[in-house]
Amino acid sequence: QVQLGESGGGLVQAGDSLRLSCAASVRTYSIYTKGWFRQTPGKERDFVGSIKWSGTGTTYADSVKGRFTISRDNAESTVILQMNSLKPEDTAVYYCAAGVGIKYGISKYSAARYDYWGQGTQVTVSS
Repeated sequence: QVQLGESGGGLVQAGDSLRLSCAASVRTYSIYTKGWFRQTPGKERDFVGSIKWSGTGTTYADSVKGRFTISRDNAESTVILQMNSLKPEDTAVYYCAAGVGIKYGISKYSAARYDYWGQGTQVTVSS
């Protein structure tokens, strides 16, 4: 069982930056990808970005391309979401997730690709 814990959320102003971290309780070589999602009240959880744990590639939602960057620290089993040029519409609860193995036939943007989830951290961007 992998437990994930996010940190780094908070209240910032538009144009500011935040750095979210997601630490895993154990290292497991079965993790294929780690991702970030966000959710606002009454809406579905939306894909933000993901990184293959082998380091071979990242994927981002169009809404965050050029502003957000995902990286990983293999030694610490940590995935980082660096968020720059934040906008009020980025306000949400941000969740990190980890997916085991390759899930063929499931969109890379889908939450269904992920098996483990963190509890979420609130990010609020004021205008």
